[in-house]
Amino acid sequence: MIRIVADGKKRFLDLLLLADEQESMIDRYLERGDLFVMDLNGETVAVCLVTDEGDGVFELQNLAVRPQHQHRGYGRQMIEHVVEHYQGQVRSILVGTGDSPLTIPFYERCGFSFDHRVVRGIADNYDHPIFEAGVQLIDKVYLRRNIK
Repeated sequence: MIRIVADGKKRFLDLLLLADEQESMIDRYLERGDLFVMDLNGETVAVCLVTDEGDGVFELQNLAVRPQHQHRGYGRQMIEHVVEHYQGQVRSILVGTGDSPLTIPFYERCGFSFDHRVVRGIADNYDHPIFEAGVQLIDKVYLRRNIK
């Protein structure tokens, strides 16, 4: 079951930190976004936070699935739920992520394609180096999925 949480979003910080490992960065978007939460057998297994960036563009700011529940399609299911939820309200959904060999192919499989790159968008905005799959993430890569 996927639901939207309006109050007490910070109680999901442990999950949000899986996708964005600096709390001060999460604080920039947490309260201005819609927080989607996926529960399975009474346990929260995934979260997705989406913000309205104006002009028909929403941004998927955070998508996280508990490690023991990864690779079961929950991330993709969450994205499809978000797309359905905003159908008719948005032109496109953006997602910004590090230039990761794991994350970018996942979003591409979910229908996103390259939009633009912010040079040093990760390195200059975090107080420590970020690594994924043994690669230091420097640039921030934006992908877009157009919504019909």
